[in-house]
Amino acid sequence: MRKILITGGPSTGKTILVNELEKLGFKCFKEISREITKEWKKKGIDQFFLTDPIAFSKVLYKGRLNQYKSAKNHNKNYVFDRGPIDVIAYLNFKNVSYDSELFKSSSELNYDFSFILPPWEEIYTNDLERYESFEECERINQNLVKTYKENKINLIEVPKFSVKERVNFIKEFLSNE
Repeated sequence: MRKILITGGPSTGKTILVNELEKLGFKCFKEISREITKEWKKKGIDQFFLTDPIAFSKVLYKGRLNQYKSAKNHNKNYVFDRGPIDVIAYLNFKNVSYDSELFKSSSELNYDFSFILPPWEEIYTNDLERYESFEECERINQNLVKTYKENKINLIEVPKFSVKERVNFIKEFLSNE
């Protein structure tokens, strides 16, 4: 079993990449922050993270941690569209103070391969859940790199290629190990 992380700032191509890997037979855990945001919109809270960043982060962290822990089959490659550590990076990006005990299990996380998709202005878009500017995406990326480094997880940057070429980059990287 191998755990493979795909991370990066907003609108860097993570979801489409994960979807393509899934078509190739990888077991993929999808990004859940959009679902949480949509769920809270139904409750009348437009942007749960902006309204209560700690409450949102607790829910998101727990969901991503559950995804991580559920990867147990030894015959599969598991791909994660973001990980629990991303939650910490976003709180740091927003300069939100938090009790580190909330996320202490992050030091126990490890991936066999951790890929980061860099900010890419040509593909960057906003939508109802993605409100950050491209400049904020760049700062989020810096926080992701810093936070993963602090957690001793080395990130492999995926070049700004077409989706097919990005998939091939990852497949080639995995086959060389």
